[in-house]
Amino acid sequence: MAVIHRTTLQPTKLELLTSWLPSRPWYRGGTGEPRLAKAGGFRLDDPQGEVGIEFMVVTDASGPQPAAYLVPLAYRGASLEGAEHALVGTMEHGVLGRRWAYDGCHDPVLVAQLVTLIEGRAQAQNQNISDTPAQEVVVSRAEEGSLSTDFTVTDDREGTALTTPQGPVLRLHRALQPAADGLFVPPQGATGHVVGSWEAPDGTRAQGAFAVLHGGSRA
Repeated sequence: MAVIHRTTLQPTKLELLTSWLPSRPWYRGGTGEPRLAKAGGFRLDDPQGEVGIEFMVVTDASGPQPAAYLVPLAYRGASLEGAEHALVGTMEHGVLGRRWAYDGCHDPVLVAQLVTLIEGRAQAQNQNISDTPAQEVVVSRAEEGSLSTDFTVTDDREGTALTTPQGPVLRLHRALQPAADGLFVPPQGATGHVVGSWEAPDGTRAQGAFAVLHGGSRA
């Protein structure tokens, strides 16, 4: 299990995201600087113990209406070759030293572990406590079988689509939408999903889809 270190980060994750989020096509804020707060999420374990994997939810209070964003982050001890376009920034970790933070949708280790989670072979972990399951993360899949991890990544206004040559699409909802009446209903054609919760700026809990799978398993 990944160890959660109680230490310093320079700059902080929120400081990195304040600069990075407005450059994303799915960002819904205005022209001013985001006002971000950490609001929820979960972690996954890298079986090799090399890459930190976090699915962070942040809220932004800078616009007319508060917004919530899902930001999958992969933390590495060295730069990832060929992923310069996905670099969120670098941080100095008080225990681990320099860390490279990437948009995790472009990191093969994070994507592989997300697929493992959807397949039911991994468990979401608490963001803040070592060796503790994330109780509010719900994973469901309509069929069995292995999923491909050979994804093409596309960012658009609605989020991030991970598409395989065989056809299945794993869509990450980056601008999160709370489920109506607090009950998530899978969209038509969905074959799997990851649902999580976060804290709204008014202190209430919201629940919604983090990721939705469309299409079947690998042949």
